[in-house]
Amino acid sequence: MRIAVTGSIAVDHLMVYPGRFTDQLVADRLDRVSLSFLADDLQIRRGGVAANIALGLGRLGLRPLLAGAVGADFAEYREWLHAGGVDTDLVLVSESLHTARFVCTTDSEQNQIATFYSGAMSAARDISLAPAARSEGGLGLVVVAPNDPTAMLRHTEEARALGVPFAADPSQQLARVSGEDARRLVDGARFLFTNEYESALLEQLTGWSRDEILGRVGSWITTFGAQGVSIAREGRPRHLVPAVPASAIADPTGAGDAFRAGFLAGTAWQWPYERAAQLGCALATVVLESVGTQEYKLSTADLLLMIERTYGPAAAQDIAARMRGAAR
Repeated sequence: MRIAVTGSIAVDHLMVYPGRFTDQLVADRLDRVSLSFLADDLQIRRGGVAANIALGLGRLGLRPLLAGAVGADFAEYREWLHAGGVDTDLVLVSESLHTARFVCTTDSEQNQIATFYSGAMSAARDISLAPAARSEGGLGLVVVAPNDPTAMLRHTEEARALGVPFAADPSQQLARVSGEDARRLVDGARFLFTNEYESALLEQLTGWSRDEILGRVGSWITTFGAQGVSIAREGRPRHLVPAVPASAIADPTGAGDAFRAGFLAGTAWQWPYERAAQLGCALATVVLESVGTQEYKLSTADLLLMIERTYGPAAAQDIAARMRGAAR
């Protein structure tokens, strides 16, 4: 199954603050915050939600199609993605704007404060998925990840019009869309991805209850960090998949994107959702143990060992067999 991943392509500036953000907050002065945190470390890495998901899919052996907008400074990044198995034919290059920037500071308790500069990302609204959908092989799934809001709406509507299933992953862009637009982004999705906070925000924005949302999507996958992942479907009990424990957390940025890559790879190979989520959780932990969202080293043997330790030998053997089958 060919997957098109639409969304942000960015350069990440990742900093580490050795203290706790909360120690600097004054409870009765939160209406006028002016703070500066002296960071100990700076890492400049390739990132962006769509690029992170696409690269994860590529490293697992799929060849996803990445659709997003970048600046003229993208050439080296493009080569990196090609080496990781990502098709960049639908990446639009702006000659006047910089590639988007994500600036994030993480404190000693893994809390994060971030700013995102969209830059060339606004041009993503000019990308059409129709040529790819109508080409030989077509598209089996469109992932609508955080992006320029107009682009997100366009790609969601295009997927519907083309009859291609889509995965809704509005994530941090929920803070920028109206209730009506949130409903348009979610309604009819085969997969809906949120974290715990976003799930509550989505209910508030749409005005739909949890049961109403479940009635409008195929499956709702919610991530809970170290508490794992839930998979909910209308009329069925919610299924909880534990997280894979990390030996040491180097940087939490991009772990959710890695989970999505692993989960979507499993579903593309027609695995049961539980197995797909277990692969996603293992890949998320690989990213947690690395600095940067794309610099991790991926070893099938290490993934299977992590899966065996968390979910047991039977799960590891089943996933190993399924991965061999997918490779063939």
